[in-house]
Amino acid sequence: MFEFNIMIKNILKGIQAYAGTFKLISKLGLWKYFGVPMVISFFTAILIGFSAWGLSDNLGSFISKIWFWEWGAETFRTISDFIGALIIIALGLILYRHIVMALSAPFMGPVSEKIEKHLFGENHTHRKTSSMAQLWRGVRINVRNLLMELLLTIPIILIGFIPVVGIISSVLLFLVQSYYAGFGNMDYTLERHFKYSESIQFVRRNRGLAIGNGIVFMLMLLLPVIGIILVLPLSVTAASTETLKVLDSAMSLQKKI
Repeated sequence: MFEFNIMIKNILKGIQAYAGTFKLISKLGLWKYFGVPMVISFFTAILIGFSAWGLSDNLGSFISKIWFWEWGAETFRTISDFIGALIIIALGLILYRHIVMALSAPFMGPVSEKIEKHLFGENHTHRKTSSMAQLWRGVRINVRNLLMELLLTIPIILIGFIPVVGIISSVLLFLVQSYYAGFGNMDYTLERHFKYSESIQFVRRNRGLAIGNGIVFMLMLLLPVIGIILVLPLSVTAASTETLKVLDSAMSLQKKI
């Protein structure tokens, strides 16, 4: 119960961190770093959107084949098209996030570093990494997260076919996607402080922050065009500030010990 309460508090912290993002981005002159990621985000969304549009009917047709009877066939085909569309949208969102996050890593790393210098000064302990190292780290983390998310998403979607339980399935699916969205945003900061496996452990210990950050990320994607363009700048800035606060508290505690 105690851990659950902490997680809820951290979820709220992750959400509240978005409050000052516009002001901080403008103050530090960070908008220039988001130009390429915004373009990547926009065109990736268009590509996946058109792919989903074309594939949903095909998947619906495939699903409808499990209905062998003539009665109700037309109704089941309609339901199958709807289910196919939901599956494609869910998988499309997952692919979109991980592709954008992986390719944007060399641009988001410097953003996180500038925020760190602003909050804690030039001498805040962290290691230097190159753009290629950041890209490789981004690809590695996001491929890992993509596989983990798919392993969780597929059974959740299947459970959603059960009456009544489907509502719980939708909530679980949203929370899983939120967690991995927040995970990716937090890792732009963690990359300078932790090794690959250490970062995974850090996010697990602070999953509430990841979920809170990811909840706003996912909701922003519902905004036509503007959400796709602004989601990365705002979510990365919010994730960086909260992740850095946790890291600073941990380092301060270690010094006292």
